[in-house]
Amino acid sequence: MPEHDDRTDDDPLKAILRRVRRIELITRGKVKEKLGGEYHSSFKGQGIDFDDFREYQAGDEVRAIDWNVTARMGVPFVKTFVEEREMTVLLAVDISGSMDYGSGAVSKREYAAEVAAAFAFAAAQNKDKVGLLLFAGGIELFIGPQKGSSHILRLIREILYARPPAGGSQARAAMDMLVRQVPRRSLILLVSDFTGFDAAEALKVASIKHDVVAVQISDPAERELPDTAALPLADAETGEPLAYRRDLRYAYAKAHADWQAKLRGALKRRGVDHIPLSTDEDYLSALHAFFSGRSARAFA
Repeated sequence: MPEHDDRTDDDPLKAILRRVRRIELITRGKVKEKLGGEYHSSFKGQGIDFDDFREYQAGDEVRAIDWNVTARMGVPFVKTFVEEREMTVLLAVDISGSMDYGSGAVSKREYAAEVAAAFAFAAAQNKDKVGLLLFAGGIELFIGPQKGSSHILRLIREILYARPPAGGSQARAAMDMLVRQVPRRSLILLVSDFTGFDAAEALKVASIKHDVVAVQISDPAERELPDTAALPLADAETGEPLAYRRDLRYAYAKAHADWQAKLRGALKRRGVDHIPLSTDEDYLSALHAFFSGRSARAFA
């Protein structure tokens, strides 16, 4: 029996709820089994907080002595600190026209919603707050960081069903907003296909203030044109028709490879981790590899 397509459901609200619930069930299981602990070891808290005073003990750092308390008590006292583990996670998701493309079972935006949900549930399992910023031609929606499963389900719903006006991607405006709106260093997951904007320019300031991870979503049909004599094409961002000739196939493949290499270089120069994902592949192995590599660097 073929799988029911929620997009043809007579009741749009029921269709939305079913799709959100499906993503919740898929990602919760994966997070519980695999990703939760790896997330915890990959991302540290944002510093240390003052805890208390205690008497100086042999081996303590002299720099930790609090001279004001020492003068009052008559014996050396040091400050003690605890690691601040709680972290804020911001999902910055591109919902421009190109993200609605999908040559297979899911579009890039649907795939992005599932990946974002996996990160969000992993963050929730570690008691971190999660917020959402949707952007396209402008900033479409900002939901401040909160905790709780119901909050995460709302974020998934917004990623799936926001309907921005036609236009390209303005990632720089989105990143600059997070610099202004989020005062403390946070983890930003920039989820996009990275078409239509300059990644290096968009991340110029955000990559300095925040810990940014670029999650690139691609579709296999975008990497190579089919070997056919005629093909109807249109710009995914503007809808403008494009001419096609068979001899463009090689040039397109080379241009795409060059663009991908340029993107990797731009992200590396900004110190931004890069997770390339494809809609025809399970993202779990890629996230596992990313978390493992990040943990290894943290303890190197």
